[in-house]
Amino acid sequence: MATLVGASLWGPLKELWDTVEGAVWRRQPESVHLLDLQLKKHKPNFLSLYKNPPKSAEQREKVRKASTEGIAIQGQQGSRLLPEQLLTEAFILSDLFDIGELAALELLLAGENQQPHFPGLSRGLVAVLLYWDGKLCVANSLRSLIQSRHGKTFTLELSGELVALTTRFTDELMSQGLTRRLLTLVSEINVTREFERLQKERGLGNEKHRKEVSDLIKECRQALADCLFAWTCQSPLGKDDTLALVAHLETVTVEADGSLDSVNLALVMALLYCLDVSFLEQGTEDREDLLQALPLLTEKQYVSAVHSRLVDGRPWKLPGLQAVCRLAWALALHALSQLPQGSALAEFTEADEALADQALLGGVFLFMTEGMLGCEGFTHDEFYTRRLHSLITDFLALMPMKVKQLRNRADEDARLVHMSLQMGSEPPSSLRKDLDHLMILIGEFYSKDPFGLELALEFWCHTESLQHTSLQGSYLGMAMQRPPHKQVVLSKFVRQMGDLLPPTLYIPYLRMLKGLANGPQCAHYCFSLLKTNGAPHGDNMQVTGSPVSWEHFFHSLMLYHENLRRDLPNADATHYRLPPIRGITQRELDGLTSFLQLLCTIITWSENARLALCEHPQWTPAVVMLGLLQCSVQPVLKGELLLCLAAFGKSPEIAASLWQSLEYTQVELNEIESSCEEYPLTRAFCQLISTLVESALPVNLGAGLRAPGFQPYLTFLRDAVFLPFPTRAYRRAAEKWEVADAVLEVFHKLLRDYEPQPSDFVQETVELQGEQVLAHKPPGHSLMFHLLNDSPTLTLCLSLLEEGVRQLDTYSLFPGKKQLESAVLHCLCLLDLALQKEVVFMDLLRESQASLIVSPLEQLLQGVSAQSRRADHIVNIARYLYHSSSNPEAAFQSAKILQRIARYPNIQNRLLGDFTHDQTVSDKLMAGFVECLDNEGAEEGLEKGDDSEPAKKEARIRHETQIHILNLLITSLELKTPNLALYLLGYEVKKPINSTNLQDAGVLGCPRSCLHAILSLLQRGSERRSGPVLTSQAPHLAELCYQVIYQLCVCSDTSGPTMRYLRTSQDFLFTHLQHLPFILPGDEISALSQMSWLMKTAAIELRVTSLNRQRSHTQRLLNLLLDDQPPDGETGMEESRSVSGFLHFDTVSKVRRKLLSVLDAINFSQDVPELLQLDFFERTQIEQVIANCEHVNEHGHTVCNVKLLHRVLVAEVNALQGMAAIGQRPLLMEEVNSILQQVVERNRVRRSLSAKRHALQSWRGLVETLLTACPADLIPADDRQIIIRDLLLDLHDKVLSEDSAGELMPIVAGAVFTLTAHLSQSVLSEQQQGAGLEGGSSSGFASIANSALHLILRKLLDFILCTGGGFQRLRAHLYGALLYYLQIAQKPEEPDTLQQAGKSMWERLTAPEDGFSKLQRENLAIIESYGTALMEVVCRDACDGHEIGRMLALAVLDRILSIDRQSQWLLYVCNSGYLRVLVESLRQDDTALQTLLSPQPPLLKPLYIYESKMALLTRVAKTGQGAVELLRCGLVGQLVECQVFDMVPDSDSHRVFGQRDPSGFIPSPLDRYRQILLPALRLFQVILTSTTTHHQQGATQVLQWLIVHADTIQGLLRCQELSMGALQELSLLTGIISKTALPGALEGQDVNSAALPEFQGHISRFQRQCLSLLGRLAGSERERLLKQAEIAAPGDPAERREEMEVAMQQVCANIMEYCQTLLLQSSAQAQFSICLFSPSVNEPASRDGHTDLALPSALYSRVPSLGLVLFLLKNSAADFFRFHQSHRQALGKLQSLEQLPPEELKELCAALVSGTGGVEKISSVQRSLLAKRRLVQLINNRAKLLALCSYVIETCLFVMWRHLEYYLLYCTPTDPKDSLMPGASAYRSRLTDDSFGRALGLSRVSQQDLEQLQSDMGAGFGEALQRKLLEVEGLYSQVRSRYTFIQALVRRIRGLLLTYFRNT
Repeated sequence: MATLVGASLWGPLKELWDTVEGAVWRRQPESVHLLDLQLKKHKPNFLSLYKNPPKSAEQREKVRKASTEGIAIQGQQGSRLLPEQLLTEAFILSDLFDIGELAALELLLAGENQQPHFPGLSRGLVAVLLYWDGKLCVANSLRSLIQSRHGKTFTLELSGELVALTTRFTDELMSQGLTRRLLTLVSEINVTREFERLQKERGLGNEKHRKEVSDLIKECRQALADCLFAWTCQSPLGKDDTLALVAHLETVTVEADGSLDSVNLALVMALLYCLDVSFLEQGTEDREDLLQALPLLTEKQYVSAVHSRLVDGRPWKLPGLQAVCRLAWALALHALSQLPQGSALAEFTEADEALADQALLGGVFLFMTEGMLGCEGFTHDEFYTRRLHSLITDFLALMPMKVKQLRNRADEDARLVHMSLQMGSEPPSSLRKDLDHLMILIGEFYSKDPFGLELALEFWCHTESLQHTSLQGSYLGMAMQRPPHKQVVLSKFVRQMGDLLPPTLYIPYLRMLKGLANGPQCAHYCFSLLKTNGAPHGDNMQVTGSPVSWEHFFHSLMLYHENLRRDLPNADATHYRLPPIRGITQRELDGLTSFLQLLCTIITWSENARLALCEHPQWTPAVVMLGLLQCSVQPVLKGELLLCLAAFGKSPEIAASLWQSLEYTQVELNEIESSCEEYPLTRAFCQLISTLVESALPVNLGAGLRAPGFQPYLTFLRDAVFLPFPTRAYRRAAEKWEVADAVLEVFHKLLRDYEPQPSDFVQETVELQGEQVLAHKPPGHSLMFHLLNDSPTLTLCLSLLEEGVRQLDTYSLFPGKKQLESAVLHCLCLLDLALQKEVVFMDLLRESQASLIVSPLEQLLQGVSAQSRRADHIVNIARYLYHSSSNPEAAFQSAKILQRIARYPNIQNRLLGDFTHDQTVSDKLMAGFVECLDNEGAEEGLEKGDDSEPAKKEARIRHETQIHILNLLITSLELKTPNLALYLLGYEVKKPINSTNLQDAGVLGCPRSCLHAILSLLQRGSERRSGPVLTSQAPHLAELCYQVIYQLCVCSDTSGPTMRYLRTSQDFLFTHLQHLPFILPGDEISALSQMSWLMKTAAIELRVTSLNRQRSHTQRLLNLLLDDQPPDGETGMEESRSVSGFLHFDTVSKVRRKLLSVLDAINFSQDVPELLQLDFFERTQIEQVIANCEHVNEHGHTVCNVKLLHRVLVAEVNALQGMAAIGQRPLLMEEVNSILQQVVERNRVRRSLSAKRHALQSWRGLVETLLTACPADLIPADDRQIIIRDLLLDLHDKVLSEDSAGELMPIVAGAVFTLTAHLSQSVLSEQQQGAGLEGGSSSGFASIANSALHLILRKLLDFILCTGGGFQRLRAHLYGALLYYLQIAQKPEEPDTLQQAGKSMWERLTAPEDGFSKLQRENLAIIESYGTALMEVVCRDACDGHEIGRMLALAVLDRILSIDRQSQWLLYVCNSGYLRVLVESLRQDDTALQTLLSPQPPLLKPLYIYESKMALLTRVAKTGQGAVELLRCGLVGQLVECQVFDMVPDSDSHRVFGQRDPSGFIPSPLDRYRQILLPALRLFQVILTSTTTHHQQGATQVLQWLIVHADTIQGLLRCQELSMGALQELSLLTGIISKTALPGALEGQDVNSAALPEFQGHISRFQRQCLSLLGRLAGSERERLLKQAEIAAPGDPAERREEMEVAMQQVCANIMEYCQTLLLQSSAQAQFSICLFSPSVNEPASRDGHTDLALPSALYSRVPSLGLVLFLLKNSAADFFRFHQSHRQALGKLQSLEQLPPEELKELCAALVSGTGGVEKISSVQRSLLAKRRLVQLINNRAKLLALCSYVIETCLFVMWRHLEYYLLYCTPTDPKDSLMPGASAYRSRLTDDSFGRALGLSRVSQQDLEQLQSDMGAGFGEALQRKLLEVEGLYSQVRSRYTFIQALVRRIRGLLLTYFRNT
């Protein structure tokens, strides 16, 4: 608030009032201290009450210069220049209110500041409001301070300290002349005068402004008068002050209607309390103190002065008021004379009688009735009522003689009247009617009892009822004791006045009784009195009873009925107006009316009286009254009779019979009323129907007489009462709205109780007097039909709403305003009910196929209004929100209707148009919504039934209105934009929404919107330590507010503007997050929901600020959520808040992290209601019924509809027949009740669980966002690990506690998974970045200690075990977490520097254990400590259940087996049969896998499961023991039977090199096939490698697989397109063939001898194909393939090329190994060896893409030449050096990674990062990590290639040597002319004598060939090549410890060539 230096007339005063209210009424803690400060500060304001700061020339000058020189403003630096216009307005304001110029300027600035809260008003008009509001704040504060004093009348039960403070302060004010000041102000302040002044200066705005100003001024006067009243209630005034008050009252006048205004009434009551001594009778403990303080007793001058002033003969302006004061003084004197201290005042006390006489002469009772009770404000204060009660009762009790005199005079007057009547003359005019007035006063006074005090009980003595059996003695709930004297006197007065009652007093006496019968107990006593009066008793047995008795009254009624029935007109005389009434004179009419009103009061209050009178056999009141209704009596009397019947109808038993009687009598409402222009009968009839409808509405009403049902009544009410009401003439304007209200009330009740049923839509007929007539529908159905059509009823309802809002907009009082508001409310309720029920109604209508046509009400509401010619019905409904301050219920219904309509997306757009079409209407609507949300009178937590106090009911309704508006916003925000919510929340709806620039209200002309209101609701108290007030005071409201904000932040259109505004203008999130967690003991569900929405919003904020690189914002939020150091200056506060939850490992100076304390606030345990214990109902059936009543509510919770269940159960109970059922009904109903309570509890539990789930999910989302989306460097790695550790341990502790709810486990498991993944990632990245494990801390691994990691592992395993048999999907998360955890101990890939081999075995064995191995060993120990329980769970999940769960369980098994050196898990898996199950399941997978190879596969799940299984089996096969076990389980046999391997899809040329589907996810059929084949091949390879001892068994089985699928295998070996995938297949296939397809493979196996040749044929084919494959890969096709690979994979050519190179080298190595094995197996010596290559050294040349060997003769074409081997050797040697160079370079780069230029780093990263811009976005740290990873990958790839090249070189040399040795030493050449005939078989039996047949298909070799071979070989295997080969050995092989293998072979080959050369 900008305030000028100097006095302030609003801001500080508002603050003062807030403090006083907080201390006195809201009892806030710490308020006494604040109040003390405020009172000291504002003492001058109270001492000079309402004195304005004076004007001065100096101030005027200062203000004048403000436009040029500027002026200093508090809270702003420097001075500010103000516009001229503002200064002009300030001077006007200064003159207007006569205030100082600076104060006026300050008020204007405040007005400008507050302008957004007052849409449509200028700052000047707002300043006027603020001026008076400031005044009101002072007056209210003063009144509250005085009310809090300790005193004689009431107590607020405040703390002694506060009371002492306020008493001391107010005493000081009083001593400074407060009373005079108050009286002066009350006289001076005058609404009319103030308005004239304002009018003159244009200080009044629209009607609302005028109303608000006038209300403020009136409230100021009232508050000032109340100050005096409150003072006199508590403490007496001094002499001068009392006389001043009397002097003021002397001049008081009355209003136009003869009553005092409420201000003067307060002053009168103040004087009456001054003169009150009745409190001394109460005998409280502080009576003596009060006596001492009472000036009446202690100051003689006081009594004398007051006495002389009141006895003084000067007439007052109001003699009646003077009489009241005199009577009060007389009674005070009389009371004083009874006291011992009163003897000193005898001279005055004796005058009491005379004073009382004077008071009676002044018409004291008449004035009290008209002047005081007639005042509207009288019923607003309980203590007015109590004081007047004591005045009346004191008069009756203390002055019995006066009462007797009054009675005597009344008897005398009655005689005079009677005589004058006899003589026919006028009665004398001088008759005094004091007793009449007294009785009427008593009747009027007690008939109003707004506070339910039932003070009239003092007039009834319960002892008198002892003699009557009808009334139990202890009726009042206490044993009999002697009643107080006063009570006895008063009850005697009531009885005696009724004895021998003169006719003139008959009506006043009845009116008095009517007042005294007001209340449940009073009514009972009055009923008994009238009963006893009627019964003759005692001596006068012969005398008839009193005229005031039931006997007399009902007897008279019966007589009237009999007489009048004879006078009924005959049926033919239909045209009668008003028949002559003989029976009843006007006086009798008045008497009857009075008695009917008394009867009505008694039976309204007392059910016993209702039943007793109705069941009386002689009186039969209902019958007689209905009879009289058919007679010709005045409408007024008929109206009273109907009202009496309505009162009888309150009892359902009577109501049922009344319906029947009504049917038979068929009351007619004739047209007399409209001609008289008065409608008492219509109104009474509506009230009767309304009561009867509520009590009981029989279904078969009128059966037998007509078609049964309520329809005729409804038709009458609709067509004869409702529809014509606007057009009728009314003598009393208010009656128009009374009629409307009465009939709409009936409609409302009928529709409220209607539930659409299928039977309502079936047209039924009933038989009536022999013919079929259509049956009537329920009345609710008919009303629904009329409301869902454009019917006159709907039209009238809507025009009534329009009229209502038009009248309210005038802000003026008019007759019938209250009834109009009530009628409008009923209309709104009707529309709401129709909207609520229409869905079911229309569904049933559709299903029934009835011929009714209806339209949805929300569409009808969009129709055009007849009055305005615009479609503004919904706008009219919404305009009621603008009147919420005066009409909260209408606003509530309006909000409810709007919320229902807002659900329909098609209407939203129309609504938006209607709302924004007219700017003024639009502003009003916005202001209405905002006003409802801003309302401070709203209060949550008040039960619906607790509406006894109007204030509480209003507070509840205001709160529910807010809830409905927020729900409307939430519903709308879920619909497509633009929508109503965006308009109400202040977003642009006519431009793109994301272009909105949200501002604080008032900035740049921005109006105050619902968003501002929501934020101000939430921000209240957020700056204090206790946190936002709303979260605790209105939890549900706060929850919805947070939800709206979340929805705005999550929607892409609104997110930007909203988050910007919240961040910059409000600092909203930080402010609210620092108060987390919200702990509400009474409402855990709301607290959790509030936190959920807030955390979700915070997660979005973190994500957005991270993306936008707003690091400071992100950092600030992260610190708030994660810090465990107390923020500066708050250590104490934080420590006190949570000392219990310190971190597990750290020192005590830390506090609980915010994230952890939020987790603490989520209670994982959930109490579940016990099972139902039922005696009558069947439990299963009840559970079924409950299930049928369940539905999903608007929050998405499945809950049971309790109302529906109640209806079903009660219908079930009602359906029971027989006496037994009737007897057991109460027990049955009790059981129904217990079922309903159980269901309510179940609903609560579901809501609670749902809230916990939601909170936990939000928490998890926030944590995941923190760890994933925020820049990693904001949380240092060591902190990150410790934070994750704390989160993981706390999560586990909570979820593993005994009573944690299973429903929360899945979310926890998900969170554990994410957290473990991040922990793993963090640890790994920390290791990569540097320290590694050598430089790590001594405590263990990375920053997080090993002990912590072990603890996490234990808890994770506990969690897995505690999930038991169920929860498999949940365990999938935990397995994922376990895998991530185990990954931490996995050693990262290290570069192969080729130096490791140099270390000796001893060095390796004695090397210290590194961190990875240590952690792995410890992990395994922990895992093994869980024994077979854990093994069982994991194995079971691996074999069965959900696919993802199985895959992860298989992966976990794989991982554990890989680290389990002791093979305990392997033993378990083998021994428990799980391995066999897995192996056997492969056969079942076959069919699923076959479906995968169709072009459009169904799901890829089977493929993933298969891959996981194969990976595990491969892992098992890596140990010899495992491989043997697999063979024993028949693994190969299972795979042999799988047909999927034979289903090779056609290779699609467009998808070569693994190009994907357009979707990019599903691989091509060929790729899918490879994903099935490759794992099987790998598995075979591992088995062959592992089963060294049992090699033969494994090899034979694998060979069988090869042979069974030989066609496929041979197809693969012949593959034309050698893509990457094909090469992978070949590298594995050749590896397997090289180990299995050997000549001796079938020896010793039980192979059928017939199949043997076929098997051997397959083997030789494999052999030939391998050799031809070698020709392709070693030949010149190799370069073409590599180039092709680079073209096909433009994304990552380098990596693809590397893979291709490795695969091709591997194939060559495998085939060469095969050749070597074949050579070695055939014979140990060359001379007996077989030959695989022909003796030719021509190198392969590429021709048309197909490779051939260019032999001199085509006959060699099928056999590869030895030249191929030589070619391969040369190439391998060349490759070796290329790879070696590359390896060295990469190693160099890795060692000097820091020095690498950025471009090179980028290039290295590009291979690992997809997308072009990807590399740019990566941080430098990340970039160097990626480069390092790429280099390691490159080095290891090169190392692998070097190993392969070296191997190929060695085998090539060996094969060449073996062949050369054979050809050059042992081969005998033949005649070259002989043909070279290819042999039939690759292998001839070694036992044949033909030793020449061993050459591969070569039976003849000529001498020329051998010579050519030698010369070519000599040329090819030259010096250069030999040097190269020796260099390879030096560089590589020697390090690998095979010292001179290459050297020896080179030497031998060289020797062979030389020897042959010499020989030839």
